[in-house]
Amino acid sequence: MRVCGMRTGITVEINATDYARLEAIVANRNSPQKHVWRSRIVLLTSEGLGTNEIIRRTGKSKSVVWRWRIWRRQGLQPHRSRQFKLSRDPEFVPKLRDIVGLYVDPPAHAIVLSVDEKSQIQALDRTQPGLPLKPGRCGTMTHDYKRNGTTTLFAALDVLEGKVIGRCMQRHRHQEFIRFLNAIETEVPVGKIVHVILDNYGSHKHPKVRAWLGRHPRFVFHYTPTSASWLNAVEGFFAKLTKRRLKRGVFRSLVDLQAAINRFLAEANEKPRPFVWTADPEAIIAAVRRGHQKLQSLT
Repeated sequence: MRVCGMRTGITVEINATDYARLEAIVANRNSPQKHVWRSRIVLLTSEGLGTNEIIRRTGKSKSVVWRWRIWRRQGLQPHRSRQFKLSRDPEFVPKLRDIVGLYVDPPAHAIVLSVDEKSQIQALDRTQPGLPLKPGRCGTMTHDYKRNGTTTLFAALDVLEGKVIGRCMQRHRHQEFIRFLNAIETEVPVGKIVHVILDNYGSHKHPKVRAWLGRHPRFVFHYTPTSASWLNAVEGFFAKLTKRRLKRGVFRSLVDLQAAINRFLAEANEKPRPFVWTADPEAIIAAVRRGHQKLQSLT
């Protein structure tokens, strides 16, 4: 039997069955948010973490302030969550070490390219003009928009130099991927081995792509582990493109969108910065193992 001290003069007795029911509510991802928060409060106070102190002059109700105090004391933030996905690739460790090795110590007389495509980039035009940035007021844009088509950006980041080879295409099938590989072939100096890091998208492993590899022996593919495309360095370039150019852009046609992307590529290649890998692969492996152990304990 547990005694839960809520506020002055209010106590709740919790037996083992009630405790298990409250834990089940918290663990259920489909439980209403207010039920989860209140269940957490009761569980925490049953562990002796309740409080009778109320912060005055906050403008909030006593129950809200009391809840906040418990959360702060335990370092809890119930309104926030983080996304994750652990790779279940049986060859996760050797693939990780292979790719990190290319980043940290690339082979001599070779070039390392991080390749991927950013698909379905929308040419969005706002329904009304936005107001510009002013002191004390942020820029504005309408919440609705008009779609003017989509494009796909194929990009290859040179890890050593930081330059990006990019092509905009209408689709992202294996045909377009082969066209992009041919573009890389024409831009990479003859005589250099080309190590290509890419994810497990279907078009990257298409039989015709494998046949193209057979005709171009200097190209070597290195696939990231499944559910681990964050290993691909070009994803960072895509994030910059989205944040700095696409997110707040207004594109009245597909031509405008592709022109903006090409300008961003040209500007990035004017002052390229080499990609620097800093994470310890052993720390990543240890974290993934801890994650799998935790998931197994929950099943």
